[in-house]
Amino acid sequence: MLMHKKTLVSTLVAFSLAGLLLGGCSSNSSKKSSSSDTKAAKVTKITAVGSTALQPLVEQAAQDYQATNKDVNLTVQGGGSGTGLSQVQQGAVQIGNSDIFAEQSSGIKAKQLVDHRVAVVGMTPVVNPTTGVTNVTMAQLRDIFTGKITNWKQVGGKDQKISVINRAQGSGTRATFKSAVLEGKKAVTSQEQDSNGTVQKLVASTPGAVSYLAFSYVNTKVKALSINNVKPTDTNVESNKWTIWSYEHMYTKGQPDKATAGFLKYMTSSKVQGDLVQKLGYISIHDMKVTKNAKNVVTK
Repeated sequence: MLMHKKTLVSTLVAFSLAGLLLGGCSSNSSKKSSSSDTKAAKVTKITAVGSTALQPLVEQAAQDYQATNKDVNLTVQGGGSGTGLSQVQQGAVQIGNSDIFAEQSSGIKAKQLVDHRVAVVGMTPVVNPTTGVTNVTMAQLRDIFTGKITNWKQVGGKDQKISVINRAQGSGTRATFKSAVLEGKKAVTSQEQDSNGTVQKLVASTPGAVSYLAFSYVNTKVKALSINNVKPTDTNVESNKWTIWSYEHMYTKGQPDKATAGFLKYMTSSKVQGDLVQKLGYISIHDMKVTKNAKNVVTK
């Protein structure tokens, strides 16, 4: 009987020790798992700010990219090319989106920035559909935006006053349009807007209105004008037959960190260039038959 009790005690002690050992293992395993989860949960935040012409493409690409890259949190905002370049130069954001070269923006030290071209955007003059005009010459377009032509009947349209809507200072779209159309002449004083989306709505709702938009913002509520009987199409941009276009730049201050570089690489991937770019109204950088430099010199 005594032997039986000793055996029972020994067994209980053995089970207790085993439990403690297992508990210790479980605790260590839990700590390792917790540590692993914390490490896996680390998210890198990337902010891209600037061009509203480029914004729709970057927003959609960011959404798609995050779906398979859970360790990256991407925030995309507008504000205009000038804002994008200024913010990235200051180090306030990881990416500055711009319709123009950094060299073309005053106050920007271009040598500090690295240019990543991700698409091409065509830009076109647009009017309220009630004007009755579908085509103008480049000279007429220049005269409209410099205030020499003030009524649509002067260019074959209705007897209707022209209402010019310009883009705000610092807008890359404005800089591109000015360079391609105005030939150094000063634009007429008029209301200014800093967003493609706002301009689109204003032109659609204002009789006699004229402005200019990225191709991606043209819809059935506004009328895109041909210039010298050349239509604003991707094909005409690719050959420079349509001359109002620019690269879409995503600038970084110096070489990007690993996470930012990963997203920028995705922007030039076949998935984005071969599908999303065309779907949203942009032109793939791989389809261009000409190149343009910061001095607006175009070469084949």
